[in-house]
Amino acid sequence: MAKNIMNTSDSSNFILNMTEEQYSKAAAFGIIASCLSVSLFTILPEVTAEAAYSISSIGLAIPGVICIILALIAIIRKFVEKKAIFASCAFGAMTGWGVVSMLDSYDINVGFYGYPQRGEGLLAILFYCCIFITAASIKREKALKAVVNGIILAGIVNSLFAIVQIFTGKFCHYHNFMLNFRFAASGLSQSPIFLAMVLTLALIAALVTFVLDASAKRRIFCLASSCTFTFAMIYTFSLMSLAGIVLAVIFAIAAAVIKKAPKKPLILLTAPIAAGAIAVILCFNGVASHTGDYKLHDGHTLWTGDAFQRASASGNYDSRAVDIKNTYDVYSFLNRKTIDIIKESPLTGTGPEQLVYPQIYTVTDQSGNKLESMAEVVKENPGTFDKVYNEYLYTAATRGIPSLIALLCVLISVISIGYKNMKKTSSPETACLFFVTLGGALIFLIGCSNITFAPIFWAAAGASLVNASRSK
Repeated sequence: MAKNIMNTSDSSNFILNMTEEQYSKAAAFGIIASCLSVSLFTILPEVTAEAAYSISSIGLAIPGVICIILALIAIIRKFVEKKAIFASCAFGAMTGWGVVSMLDSYDINVGFYGYPQRGEGLLAILFYCCIFITAASIKREKALKAVVNGIILAGIVNSLFAIVQIFTGKFCHYHNFMLNFRFAASGLSQSPIFLAMVLTLALIAALVTFVLDASAKRRIFCLASSCTFTFAMIYTFSLMSLAGIVLAVIFAIAAAVIKKAPKKPLILLTAPIAAGAIAVILCFNGVASHTGDYKLHDGHTLWTGDAFQRASASGNYDSRAVDIKNTYDVYSFLNRKTIDIIKESPLTGTGPEQLVYPQIYTVTDQSGNKLESMAEVVKENPGTFDKVYNEYLYTAATRGIPSLIALLCVLISVISIGYKNMKKTSSPETACLFFVTLGGALIFLIGCSNITFAPIFWAAAGASLVNASRSK
């Protein structure tokens, strides 16, 4: 007999009566929405100047609310497996300490909702936690395949939009920084570096699926998709793109060796590499790069293009303090300054998405007039930055060292269990999700969380906890 609460109807007690199969179908829908929704909502601010990037946050909120409901169902119905409990509790602890950090922050409103044009405050962290728990509660192997498909589809949507930007020069906000390059592709990820992060996950998923999947049609699809990913990644002019391509190829080879897959298809891994090489050649011939060469422009992109011009979240760079053309100098400067900020407030940090606030040294313009809005104040402070491109340092700086410890606990647990699941099962999805999670954890060393990348990463991380041999 179906369960019910206080003699209500069965249909009104769907949570109590939901089967594992029904839950997995709903969870797969929620995860696919999480992978795609932010990108789709970013179309409007990309194609028209009238729309702000704050609209993109709606694309996180919709699947986020869905996954809050699904996560609660998973907890009530005990769909979360025992081996996933530690990682889920660690994520919950990270979210809980985020509340403490928010209450001790410079601006509670920003701490909760996130900085305008960024949207990654405490509410976003709660959404990530619920996306993670929802993915970890999947009980069907078919639903795991849907998660992998969602990751690859997110890459396709972003790379195709990026290719439109590359060949038309339209719908792109990253133009002509100091005449270093004509423009950089950002796809639907808001920043070229964020695009490279998203496409790295998609490329890993596509290449690992290509070397392991038994379906010839799916393998061909994944190989073709990977070529579009690498082509678009090159046009981000970022260190992340080169690191992502190398990482994806290494992981694909490792997956083939570990799972003892046929080695002949590995020769076709040269196809996405060739696509990237073609993009470099086009740069030398003036396509999107009027300097007639190919160089990395991380400094101009992350500082002038993204933080200063697009998001109004920081001042422009200070040429006296950092060589913006030197990629190593840019990243080392950001890391060094962030470590100093961590030392000032190691327990609760600056507050979610408030890294720029302790750096502000003036609230007036050059004429001495007091500035009205915080966006004006921030932009009037050259040398400040709101993102450090190392998520581990960023977490410690904004939400305190306890949050960093919790984050490391989540990742270590997930990677360890994901590796064991991959070794136990023959499912290509299990191997794919493990390598995507491992790749995401590694690129956090030179990248930072953002609302396009993070839902995809945490969905993969949660799903990697699922034992595919039990998910029939």
